[in-house]
Amino acid sequence: MTSEHFPLNTPFKPSLQLITWFSVEAILTVGVFLLIFYLPFTAFSDVPLFVHEIVLGVIFVLLVLFLLWTRLYYASMFYQLREDELSWKRGVWFRATGIVPYNRITNIDIRQGPIMRWLKISTLSIQTAGYSGQAVPEIRIEAIVHAEELRELLRTMVRGHSGGDGTGTGPATSVSAPRSTDQQILDELRQIRVLLEKRS
Repeated sequence: MTSEHFPLNTPFKPSLQLITWFSVEAILTVGVFLLIFYLPFTAFSDVPLFVHEIVLGVIFVLLVLFLLWTRLYYASMFYQLREDELSWKRGVWFRATGIVPYNRITNIDIRQGPIMRWLKISTLSIQTAGYSGQAVPEIRIEAIVHAEELRELLRTMVRGHSGGDGTGTGPATSVSAPRSTDQQILDELRQIRVLLEKRS
């Protein structure tokens, strides 16, 4: 399956609206904090004026630093669909990279909050089979405009590599609970016996 917006072996980035999304949520969070907690506290306390100025100054500096970090974070984000795996990298202070084989994917969800809906972006939450046999979050592809198209493309890749359907409801033949060491040894001995019988 080919895709106009997500070609194979070509890195792609989230929408630039990710910066707006993070910025709006940060500003709203600060605003709610000031209205609900800080202003009532100042109204019923005798804290000197310079203390309020320091507190508001610190909040302002932290907000500006977060907005700058958001731009750097966006610049560091890359995703890439390959023939048999999805790779990603991100990080400002600490770089993180990862690879998610399609045959490990068990579920793909699309999430969209109110601000994201306003900006017309979505986040794909991809789960894989963990070592405990439970589905655990593995990667979030954030601020995607054509989320449905990407999900369908990933589901097609999952079906082609594991027999699952990317929804958690179809069979995922390559995903199973971990086997004990004894069971692994026994399986290998059986395979050796089959090979020896073929040669004799």
